[in-house]
Amino acid sequence: MFKFIERILTKDAVTTEHGQYLKRVRLKKIGVKFSQLAILAVVIIAWELAARYKVIDPFITSYPTQIAKTIYKMALNGELVKHTWTTIYETLVGFTLGAIIGLIVATALWWSDYLSKVFEPYIVLLNALPKMALGPILIIWLGNGVTAIIGMSLLVSIIVTIMMVYNGFRETDNNKIKLLRTLGANQFQIFKKVVLMENLPTIFSALKVNIGLSLVGTIVGEFLVSKAGLGYLIVYGGQVFKLSLVMTSVIILCIVAGLLYYLIVWLEKRLIKWEN
Repeated sequence: MFKFIERILTKDAVTTEHGQYLKRVRLKKIGVKFSQLAILAVVIIAWELAARYKVIDPFITSYPTQIAKTIYKMALNGELVKHTWTTIYETLVGFTLGAIIGLIVATALWWSDYLSKVFEPYIVLLNALPKMALGPILIIWLGNGVTAIIGMSLLVSIIVTIMMVYNGFRETDNNKIKLLRTLGANQFQIFKKVVLMENLPTIFSALKVNIGLSLVGTIVGEFLVSKAGLGYLIVYGGQVFKLSLVMTSVIILCIVAGLLYYLIVWLEKRLIKWEN
C-alpha cells in the first residue's frame, strides 16, 4: 500500500517538474520573440527620429513613414504586387531548377566514384569563380529577358547545392552501408534507405542557403537586364534619385527573403512530421 502511494507521489512530482520545464521553455520562446520585436521597434523609431531631427540626411536614407507612404502608393497602382511577384517568380524558378539539378548531380557523383574524381576539380573551380562576372555572358547566350535572370539565379545556387549535398552523401555512416550490402541491398536501395534519409537535414540546409543565393542571383540579373522586379526598382530609383523608392525596395526585398527562408523551414517541418 505504501509503495503504491509512493509511486503515485513520485509520478505527480515528475509530472509537476515536467510541467514547470515546459512552462520555462514557453516563457523563453516568448522572451526571444519579444526581444526580437523590441529590437525592430527601437531601430524603426531611432531611424524615424534621426531623419526627422536631421541627425541623418532623410534624402539619402529615407525614413519609415516615407517608406510606408511609398508602399501604400505602390499598392494602389498595382506596382507592389507586380514587381514583388516578378522577383519571387524568377527566384523560385531558378531555385527549384538549381535544387533539382544539384541533387541529381550530387547523386551521380556519389553513385560513381569515377565521375566524382573526374568532375570534382571542375566543381571546386566553378564554386570559386565569381558568378556575377558571367552575367553579361548569360545575357548574350540567353537573351535580354527573364530567361537570363533565371539563369543567373540558377548559376549562383547550383554549385553550392552540389557541393553541400555531395559532401553529406560521402559522410554517410559507412557501417550502415556495409550492413545493407551484406543483406543483399543494391545501390538504389542503399541510396534510398540510408544515404538519402540520413542526409535530409543536409539537403534542407543547402536549400536554406540557396534560397538566399537564388534571390541574390535574381537581383543581380535584374540589375543587368529587366523591366520589372525589385532589382529593377532599385536601379531605377538610383538613376532618378528617388532614394525612398530604393529603400522601399530594399525593405520589401528583406521581407521577401525572410518569407522564402521560412517557406523552406515550413517544408522541412512538414516532411519530418510526415516521415514520423
